[in-house]
Amino acid sequence: MKIKRRRRLIRTFNLLDQPIKFNPFVFSRTFFMWAITGLVGGTIAGLYWIVLEYFTEFLHQFQGFLVIPTMAVCGLLAGLVIHFIGDPGEIHLIVNNIRFNKGKLDPKNNPSMILSSLFCVASGGSLGPEAPLVQVTGSTGTYLGKLFRLKGEELRSLSIAGMASGFTALFGAPLGGSLFSLEILHHRHAVEYYKAIIPALVASCFSYLMFALIIHLGIGATWDLKAYEYTGVFDFAYATAFGIVGTLSGWIFIFVVKFFKRIFEFKNFPIYVKTFVGGIILGTIAFYFPLTRYFGHHEVNELINGKFDLNFLIVILIFKIIAIAVTVTSGWRGGFIIPLFFVGTTLGLIIHQLFPAVDTTLAIVSCMAAINACVTRTPMSTTIILGTLTGFTYFVPILFASLTGYFLAPKIPFIGSQSEKLSEE
Repeated sequence: MKIKRRRRLIRTFNLLDQPIKFNPFVFSRTFFMWAITGLVGGTIAGLYWIVLEYFTEFLHQFQGFLVIPTMAVCGLLAGLVIHFIGDPGEIHLIVNNIRFNKGKLDPKNNPSMILSSLFCVASGGSLGPEAPLVQVTGSTGTYLGKLFRLKGEELRSLSIAGMASGFTALFGAPLGGSLFSLEILHHRHAVEYYKAIIPALVASCFSYLMFALIIHLGIGATWDLKAYEYTGVFDFAYATAFGIVGTLSGWIFIFVVKFFKRIFEFKNFPIYVKTFVGGIILGTIAFYFPLTRYFGHHEVNELINGKFDLNFLIVILIFKIIAIAVTVTSGWRGGFIIPLFFVGTTLGLIIHQLFPAVDTTLAIVSCMAAINACVTRTPMSTTIILGTLTGFTYFVPILFASLTGYFLAPKIPFIGSQSEKLSEE
């Protein structure tokens, strides 16, 4: 026994004599590359958001009938920027480049994307800043990767990490933003680029920190939904049923987008003519229905806190879908994720009007999740992002609705470059 005790003591002292060693990976060159990408991405996102807010406040002064010429002129200016500086592309191009161009996003298109999206988003277009931010921060990741002399999967991973930093800055959900940057690349194989998950997560955390410091962002839900109370297993059935309704709206949205796409592509007019005509249509809709103006970041709370009747909500739902479709197809720049959340909110309120016994929060969040998962094919990240934005801490019902939207979505993805083969769009 004495010999065993002595051996234990010797082993213990030998361990204590060894110097304390940190995980070398944490202080490696690779980790610092991801962190720098996140810091730069968060800085870009913060500065973009500040400029966007000031520009939006200035253009918001033009109310009433003035909204029509204001949005028409902003559409024309955005089109001229794209025509003379260069076409920055859309989310289809980002996904194509990540998947089929060795993960390279060209930074030369950033000035055109920043300027055109500022005109489009600030004037009241029904697209948000998420797509411009993702392109700019993703291409910044590519640029930094080239500076660090990265190639192959390492370069692709840094580009994805840059994309994730842009998503995270806007949504305030590092895990959700990281998953979104992976899920949106492929509609079937969500983890096709699973090696990029840690780079994306590290970059997202540093991006969130920098963005919060710049715009003084607090922690908490963005939208004022009342607290949800779980009532039993039937809530999952309700979430699935609401998800089916949200998915149906997703199908309608995709159909409306294809309809307006045919109209705007009927003749090969210059881009600034299309954006000008789009501005007139959007301004007219905003004149009659002011709640449809802008991408929905603040307007969702107006919907939730307002006492609107059923007829008004149905009209808002119809014209918001039309406004998003016109914005997408007329050449205006921006992202459609938050606008789709606005549509989901309207749909949930309509369901509550028809069936007052239904929990409003469950209906709204389920419709939000289903329509976004149907259009973007991102059920996992949609669940996490919505949990952050709405304060809905019960993830399982949201996941039921998200998966409903995902599995009942059209066979051909709305984002064509999510398909197996290279998209021609």
